[in-house]
Amino acid sequence: MQRSSRGRALLCGVLLAEATVAVALCTAPLLAQDDSALEVAVTYNAMRGGSVPNANFWMQGGSIELQARFYRGLGVVAEIASAHATNIQSSGVGLGLVTTTFGPRYNWAPAHQSYEFFAQVLAGEANGFNSVIPTTNAAIDSSNSLALKMGGGMNITLSRRIALRAFEANWLRTQIPNATTNIQNNLDLGAGLVFRFR
Repeated sequence: MQRSSRGRALLCGVLLAEATVAVALCTAPLLAQDDSALEVAVTYNAMRGGSVPNANFWMQGGSIELQARFYRGLGVVAEIASAHATNIQSSGVGLGLVTTTFGPRYNWAPAHQSYEFFAQVLAGEANGFNSVIPTTNAAIDSSNSLALKMGGGMNITLSRRIALRAFEANWLRTQIPNATTNIQNNLDLGAGLVFRFR
């Protein structure tokens, strides 16, 4: 019953975010940049995660993403991200996390400016591995779950083909077993380079 309620709340949150993007599309001016752009971003990421409540730790890693824009700043993004911690809270236990997500992104750039902002809602799969993952029956070393990522960031144009990902901040929710709620709410921060192909 509780899991079903959480699933409904998660679905309502995704639908609300997508409705917000749709409203922005109807009211926002066209991007100053070419909407037909294909972009590849490579970023360094730092993630504040938690295996159980009040047991937070930092992981480090990176991501690669592919974005295609097609209408008034709206595009789709596919991202693969990886993060790793070697010794969670001095326990001697590490954790690797790989997420593969996909979804819509809205880009907005003020006219005649060299920067742009973006917001996104992505969903996909998370894989936790090289760790001790407690389940109801035993401890396992890897597990898969749903991954939901919501957030945004800012790019600064350096040239026609290259931009700086000045910052990116996302809420990442995973549901890997942890012997309590089986839910992890992570803060994922990133910065890097964007390569544009027009």
